[in-house]
Amino acid sequence: MNATMIPQHLKLTQYKERRVHLGLCGSIAAYKAIDVCRALQGTDIKTSAVLSEAGARFVTRLSLEALGVDPVQTGLFSREDPVFAHLEPGQNASLMLILPATANTMAKLAAGISDNMLTCQALAFPGPLLIVPAMNPNLWSAPATQENLARLRNRENVRVMQPEIGEMACGDLGRGKLPPLLDIYAQTLKSLSQQDLSGLKILISLGPTREFWDPVRFWSNPSSGRMGAALAVTAWLRGAEVKCVCGPSDIWLPPFLERQDVVSAREMYEACLDSWPEFDIGCLCAAVSDFRPKTTLAEKFKKARCDSGFNIEFQGNPDILKALGRNKQKGQRLIGFAAETEADLPALSKEKLEKKNLDLICANRITDPGTGFTHATNSVFLLNKQGQSSLLPVMSKADIGWTIWDWILKTWTSNQG
Repeated sequence: MNATMIPQHLKLTQYKERRVHLGLCGSIAAYKAIDVCRALQGTDIKTSAVLSEAGARFVTRLSLEALGVDPVQTGLFSREDPVFAHLEPGQNASLMLILPATANTMAKLAAGISDNMLTCQALAFPGPLLIVPAMNPNLWSAPATQENLARLRNRENVRVMQPEIGEMACGDLGRGKLPPLLDIYAQTLKSLSQQDLSGLKILISLGPTREFWDPVRFWSNPSSGRMGAALAVTAWLRGAEVKCVCGPSDIWLPPFLERQDVVSAREMYEACLDSWPEFDIGCLCAAVSDFRPKTTLAEKFKKARCDSGFNIEFQGNPDILKALGRNKQKGQRLIGFAAETEADLPALSKEKLEKKNLDLICANRITDPGTGFTHATNSVFLLNKQGQSSLLPVMSKADIGWTIWDWILKTWTSNQG
């Protein structure tokens, strides 16, 4: 995995110049740490590393240094490292990422043993530790390992990822494989993020809907789902519990979010209305088809039946945003999105905000350069029901999502005060 493989809605600039200190242990999965370093560097996150004696047998100091990892440290008494190298990560790094973590290293971390550079640095590290285990299934399921795991997970500054089930290098099948690299990348960003949305449950709709009029043809739009995915991912990174109702899209979302896939506007309507009572915030980003064909054919429509053309009669779909606004309870907040082509965004936004009982509307003119369905960037006009507004300039949809949550926290806090 390199920077080009990171989904656009995960390419955030908020972590620029932060530093992640990587601890590599002796596992066959150690070579995958190189890809994690490259992905972090692709987000302008600085990386440094420490190799255990066993880890250095799988990945060399030189290979990491060649990738720009700096510094790379090894033994407690290495002549190449400063005298107080065991304290340096705690003074300069924002996160220590131990990947892959072996049963041996996890046991030492659980007991507070610091007999090598890696465990000494981890013990002295005052910030968050993200531990990503990889080992044989028998080692993972051993009672001692599970006891050590429980002790580590009980610590406030420690997060331990669950290894995957699969075939191991030795041929055994079971739990112990390193998690997918995108999952590790996402959890790393989460560990670097302030959890200022913690305690909130957020419902997000995203992507297009499809209205079929025969088994192979449908009425839809070119929405990619990126804007909704950016809002979902950034909310999760900042501590919220997130559910996504997704129209047809191959957009990647972290498996730590709840995802419900739907196809039509009516399916999305039912999913959102059923879920809405359980959530604090609704954020409807989906580009829902306002109309659907009145009749759906059971067989494929043949061109030969009507060479001169044909007509399709449409009927309206239920208005999801309006329905949620009508059913909004005390304490719930509702955010709507509007894709417009007209010039007067403030007037259009105010009308829709009031008509659908919204707390905030985010509107964008999809005909402007760098905005709209097919772009990785966007520009959004924000207006809340108190009349506060802001125009966000063109930036990545990932950064737009992050900035919207910043603006929401700032304005809602000030309005409550």
